[in-house]
Amino acid sequence: MSAIFPKWTNSLPLALGAVVAVVGGVVTAGVALYATPKHTRVGYEPVQPVPFSHKIHAGQMGLDCRYCHNGVEKSWFANLPGASTCMNCHNQVMKDDPLLAVVRDSAATGKPIPWVQVHKVPDYVYFNHSVHVTRGVSCVECHGRVDQMEEVYHAKSFSMSFCLDCHRDPAAHIRPTAQVTHLDWQWSTNAAVAAEMQATNGTKFVHDWKVESLQSCSACHR
Repeated sequence: MSAIFPKWTNSLPLALGAVVAVVGGVVTAGVALYATPKHTRVGYEPVQPVPFSHKIHAGQMGLDCRYCHNGVEKSWFANLPGASTCMNCHNQVMKDDPLLAVVRDSAATGKPIPWVQVHKVPDYVYFNHSVHVTRGVSCVECHGRVDQMEEVYHAKSFSMSFCLDCHRDPAAHIRPTAQVTHLDWQWSTNAAVAAEMQATNGTKFVHDWKVESLQSCSACHR
């Protein structure tokens, strides 16, 4: 009696298994490479309920980042300002401007302004703003030149390699704590001198401030 299935079908399960493994590997690699903030969030610029210009406030007017984000030196989270903070100025400046109606309503009712969060790391990543800010890591390292942005957008990758680049060489990314919120600050206008000063002073800061170059998984994934 002849066989129902041809002989080559004996290797079919093995071939199917190999195909599944290859396809699964490709999909996994693709997700690992592209499903990161570098590819999913860089350039993200949501429409906010109030057209707040960082270019005007932080750039032209020179407001310190901590005037609005006043908890950043003591909290893991860079808090958003309440309407009362905005009204400190806008109860006199542009106080009747229709663009600020949401702010005025918030101040009157106590209902928070529904700001749309721009910068966000994955839920499985732990990041503490206060630890970085009080150790001389400037806002610009992660957020870019916010003082030049009309509307804030997600400028840096926030990928794991992005964080590790800094953790592996913290001396190259820290500055005097008094200059943390001065986004345009630099060691020198001369590139060679700036690099030398950064290396020398950065290394000293790492030692004096006991900056830990943490690279273990548990440092960020808790």
